[in-house]
Amino acid sequence: MPSPTIGVFALQGDVREHLVALRSLGVDAIAVRRPVELDACDGLVLPGGESTTMAKLARTFELLEPLRERIRQGMPAFGTCAGMILLADRLEDGAPGQETLGGLDITVRRNAFGRQVDSFEGDLDFDGFDAPVHAVFIRAPWVEAVGPGVETLATVPSGPAVGRIVAVRQGQLMATSFHPEVGTDHRVHGTFVDLVRQAR
Repeated sequence: MPSPTIGVFALQGDVREHLVALRSLGVDAIAVRRPVELDACDGLVLPGGESTTMAKLARTFELLEPLRERIRQGMPAFGTCAGMILLADRLEDGAPGQETLGGLDITVRRNAFGRQVDSFEGDLDFDGFDAPVHAVFIRAPWVEAVGPGVETLATVPSGPAVGRIVAVRQGQLMATSFHPEVGTDHRVHGTFVDLVRQAR
């Protein structure tokens, strides 16, 4: 079977690093800025960035509704940081009128860990991995609540936010509060690539 094509939403956010991570896993990774590029994708990564800006640009470039429709139809999607916010069905502390794509039955608190100066790194146990993931959190959200069909993949192990949910999966949708594209450990991306392959 040919390698899947996985897009990275490329109107705003941390795009290049995701493309590098995906290509290192042997998939065809493309930047997605228009509906015709989305049509070519078997799966999509929604990167970190600024979630309100990303949603507004998606609407301006006529990508918002096509994205929602592909997710409703079962296209695998993986959101990191701002991408987690975009995939959430419900937001806490969202900007007035902020739109999401939805699909994940979760409530996400925007900027839950604080401002840019509160960014931090740490090791997390990630479900299914035999060694911890080094996670980088930058103005990150966390998951306040999950629906019954949502699997928790990682929580904060210590500190003031101990126990907070920072990685989830529901069917063919995944999301992390942190940035797995930073560094050379691409196991989280590999988990998503496996989801895309299984969905084909």
